[in-house]
Amino acid sequence: MVSFLIAYASWSGNTEEVAEIVEETLLSEGLDVTVHRIGNGPIPNPRQFDAMIIGSFTWDKGATPDKVKDFVADISYKPENVYVFGTGDTQFGGDELFCHAADKLKRFYESKYEPLKIEQSPRGIQEKKVIEWAKGVHQHWQHLHALKC
Repeated sequence: MVSFLIAYASWSGNTEEVAEIVEETLLSEGLDVTVHRIGNGPIPNPRQFDAMIIGSFTWDKGATPDKVKDFVADISYKPENVYVFGTGDTQFGGDELFCHAADKLKRFYESKYEPLKIEQSPRGIQEKKVIEWAKGVHQHWQHLHALKC
């Protein structure tokens, strides 16, 4: 069975809500999913999963939160098949800094799939956006896996 690790950091609960929707969607697609809230408990070994999804809020003028940076450092390698999502708020920094942490993580992990960016909470129309992105992640992983066979 295909297994995904979802690791996320959340302060206000918005990123956690996105992680929960992604988890529910991937579970409905028949995947095995482990969720880890960054900063709580031991870090699961990403090598034990087929792919990793990392989620972060953007903090203080486009910064990646320290706990996310620590998580990345603690892993101490760049897993393959990393997907990124982020939450942010355009009222602090405008479009230029919106979900900037997600952009930074995408570049760092050299993710080949566009990050999901959610304005504040994933409710309403944004919930559909999260579900579509999660299904797209699964399809992208399937495509990459088919190319390796």
